[in-house]
Amino acid sequence: MNAPLFITRDDDLLDELLRLAAAAGVTPEVAGDGRTALTSWSSAPLVLVGLDVLEGLARCQPPRRDGVHLAARGEVPDASLRHALAVHAEAVTSFPKSSPWLVEQLTDLGNERPQRGQVVGVLGGSGGAGASILAAALAQVAGSSGLLIDLDPLGPGLDRVFGLERADGVRWEGLGQTTGRISAQSLRDGLPRAGPVGVLTWGSTPEGWPATFTVREALSAARRGHDVVVLDLPRSGGELWCETVSRCDRVLVVVRPTLAGVASAARVLARLPDRSRARVVVRGSGLAASDVTAALGVPVVADAGDNRRVAEMVELGLGPVQGRRSALARAARDCLATLSGEARVAA
Repeated sequence: MNAPLFITRDDDLLDELLRLAAAAGVTPEVAGDGRTALTSWSSAPLVLVGLDVLEGLARCQPPRRDGVHLAARGEVPDASLRHALAVHAEAVTSFPKSSPWLVEQLTDLGNERPQRGQVVGVLGGSGGAGASILAAALAQVAGSSGLLIDLDPLGPGLDRVFGLERADGVRWEGLGQTTGRISAQSLRDGLPRAGPVGVLTWGSTPEGWPATFTVREALSAARRGHDVVVLDLPRSGGELWCETVSRCDRVLVVVRPTLAGVASAARVLARLPDRSRARVVVRGSGLAASDVTAALGVPVVADAGDNRRVAEMVELGLGPVQGRRSALARAARDCLATLSGEARVAA
C-alpha cells in the first residue's frame, strides 16, 4: 500500500494528523510544500492539504484525482475555497471535529487489499426470469468474500430472500445519511448477514433511489472490502441505472430460453452502455444454449435450471442455495469461475 500524503508546514496541524495516523497504525508521507508533494500526488491513496500551503499548491496546478481533502484547524475562510477547487479537493476536514473520520479512513487504508473486487451485475432479460435468485445464489457461493447489493427499490427486498427483515444492520436508508467516504471495513461490519453473506438492501418501506453520491461511495467501499460484489439490478432505466451498470465488470442477463424470453432479452441487451461486458445465464427449458447465443450475440456461461424447490426456500427466507449439487449452485460456481478467468486474462 502506498502511504497517504499529508501536505502542511503547520506544526500543530501536523502533530494532530500524525497522532491520528499512529492511532490507525499507518505511517504517512509528509511534504512541506506543493512542489515536493507532486512526487507522490498521484500515487497516494489519500491526500490531506493543510490550509497553510493551499494557495502555493494551487499555483503548482496538480493533476485531478480523487481522495483530496482540505485539512484545517477551525473555520476555513471563503477566499480559500477557490484554491480548494483548484487542487480538486472534494471536502473540507476541520480538526479536531474530523478526527474520528480520519482515523476510520486511515484504518481502512491499512486494511486495504492489493486488488479491488470484481463487480458483477445481474439483470433480468424478461419479467420473472429470476435475476434476484441468481444474484442471491452468486453471493451464497462466494460466501464471506462476496457482498450482495440490492439496487431495486421496487423489488421484494433481498433481506426477505434470506430472512433478514428484522436483523440489525445498515441499509440504504442509513447510508443515505452519510456525506463522506464510506469505510470498507465499516460497511463490511455493519451489514446484516445471513451466515457469511452480507446484504445491503432496503428497509420495509424504501423511499426510492439513494443519492448518486451514496451509491458511488457504497460501491467503492464494497469493492475495496470484498472479492466479489453482486448487484441485483433493476430493469428500469434512468441516469443512476446507467451509471451503476457502467461500473460493473460484467453484467449477467438471465434469460428464459423461449422465443418470447430471447426477444425480451435482446431489448434489454440493446440498452446496455457496453454490450461486450454482458454474458447470458439461461434459466428453464426450451431453446438450446447455442441457439440463444446465436440469437443474442452474447455467450451463454451457465444454465441455472428451474427447480420449484428454489422458490419454496426463498419464500421461507432460507436463501436459494441449500446444496452444492443443485443446478443453481453449479450455475453460480460456473459463472464465478468464468468471470474470474476472464478477469485474469484481461489483467
